[in-house]
Amino acid sequence: MTMMRAIQVPAPGKPMELVQVPIPDPKVDQILIRVQACGVCHGEAKIIEGWANSYPRIPGHEVVGVVEKLGDGATKWKVGQRVGIGWDGGHTCGHHQTTALTMDGGYAEYMVANEDALILIPEELSSEEAAPILCAGETVFSALRNSVARAGDVVAISGIGGLGHLAIQYAKKIGLYVVAISGNKDKEELARNLGAHQFIDSSTENVAEKLRELGGAKVIVATAPHGKTISSLIDGLGKDSELIIAAVADDDLGLTAMDFLKGPNTIRGTFTGKTKELESALRFSVLADVRPMIEVFPLEKAAEAYEKMMAAKTKFRAVIGVGY
Repeated sequence: MTMMRAIQVPAPGKPMELVQVPIPDPKVDQILIRVQACGVCHGEAKIIEGWANSYPRIPGHEVVGVVEKLGDGATKWKVGQRVGIGWDGGHTCGHHQTTALTMDGGYAEYMVANEDALILIPEELSSEEAAPILCAGETVFSALRNSVARAGDVVAISGIGGLGHLAIQYAKKIGLYVVAISGNKDKEELARNLGAHQFIDSSTENVAEKLRELGGAKVIVATAPHGKTISSLIDGLGKDSELIIAAVADDDLGLTAMDFLKGPNTIRGTFTGKTKELESALRFSVLADVRPMIEVFPLEKAAEAYEKMMAAKTKFRAVIGVGY
């Protein structure tokens, strides 16, 4: 039996561990992928917390690799093509699978996936660049594309990290007036280099007041995972505007009925992860020359990459380089 290296969460609440497991064999309509890169995302915390349907479970839902073998009946892809998969392991095509929750993910040298859940990776993107777009990039890209903002509107990006640094780039390339918000003054130069027109230092300035001076933000994308930070943004909205929550915040937002009566405004989350949205995010990233800033780790250091990501110490997306 041919074996591969993989990172597993052995049981809920247990840390990741490097193991040797058999290379999976693709079943009907499935593809065996030789993984090249897998992004490290906050979603991995949910596997550790016990959200997966069975254990041990291989995490990783920002996966890019090469088609290695076709299962019976699989006709959509050819051996050697470079493909990717996100959270949607097959929900939209009737397989009812979620990558890393109901099926093993990409923290491994190989993984199997339903052929209809895969997308083609553009040649212009390296595997390490493409991986974070399959969740983080698509999340903020879709948030902006599906928002009420139109070219020329004021859009604020709260948080300049793994999500925020991509959101700033997308917003600028879409033609929006971009206001970057961070409690770290040292990030101003980076924010402006990424495309921000204005920077607000939330550690010394009243964010809502600064946004109201601009007439209020048409859209605020909250990428910093802190409930109080998110709720404090509401007063910076303009009329008929949106606060879009893109971050996973575990603490209470602390909202009251009055927060919803100040509008009319909308407060909503953003989560898609479907194949068509992933294709759109990748295509726009190529057309507009948007790229994630990444830090690459070998497979055996996946746990370290995860811990650095959770502590917001990566610059700015951690990626596991599995090999070629």
